[in-house]
Amino acid sequence: MFGYVTPDKGEMKIKEYELFRAYYCGVCKSMGKSFGPLCRLGLNYDSVFLGLFLSSINKENVGLAYEACAANPLKKKWIVKKSPSVDFSSDINIILTYYKLQDDWEDEKNILAKAAQLLIGSGYRAASSSNKEAEAHIKQSLEKLYALEKQNCSSMDRAADPFGELIKGIVGIGYKGDNEKDKKAVEWLGYNLGRWIYIIDAYDDIEKDVKKNNYNPLLLQYEYKNGDIGAFKDKIKEDIKFNLIHTLTQAASAFELLDMNNRSIIENVIYLGMDKKTKSILEGRSCKKDEKPL
Repeated sequence: MFGYVTPDKGEMKIKEYELFRAYYCGVCKSMGKSFGPLCRLGLNYDSVFLGLFLSSINKENVGLAYEACAANPLKKKWIVKKSPSVDFSSDINIILTYYKLQDDWEDEKNILAKAAQLLIGSGYRAASSSNKEAEAHIKQSLEKLYALEKQNCSSMDRAADPFGELIKGIVGIGYKGDNEKDKKAVEWLGYNLGRWIYIIDAYDDIEKDVKKNNYNPLLLQYEYKNGDIGAFKDKIKEDIKFNLIHTLTQAASAFELLDMNNRSIIENVIYLGMDKKTKSILEGRSCKKDEKPL
């Protein structure tokens, strides 16, 4: 995933921030324990939110430990332990990172991406072996997405749909309840989360994709003609904003139907963090430059 799904830290209570950071460190520790320290480099906020959301909707009684870590051995932090959802999120992160690196290699012949893919190969195989249903779903969804890219699909909505379905399927697999209405709400939230990530990433990557001649549905749908990129982004900004806000509204409507733990933290991410990120990206402040690890 990409790292766009972040909380608005300034609007969090101290105890909420500490718990969110405990989940962040929990996903990181799970990745390191299961797949080795190098795999931790793929950690991002989206996978942390996935672990937090699934742990909360599954109402897990997680454990907390006060530990140091390899990144900062002199400073202890609270870390979420004994959470199947955090371990699941860690596995999903490894699988998605592996496929992202493979895509970077195939599209751009990026040597660093290929080297990184080889380094996390054993971690990917272990995560895939433990999550065969999720891995098969991810692979199928990405194949649909890549097929649209090869066709130079000029519809933002069509191009975003496979990634929406990808996240929908992941949260559906990660949800362990037996309430069908809740599962549908969880999946609808996941679908819109994936759709929002895909569209905001496409807008964020316009300059890079023009420079590298990469596929981007926004360049095709809005008929970019090698003019001023800033002027082009300004021209399409309001339309993209409308689509992103509509998608967030759909995710929020699903969230309101659900009963879960850590509700105020999830609410912060959906209503404040993602809205703030939308405004930030539309104003030209890329999350790739702004976001720092906790």
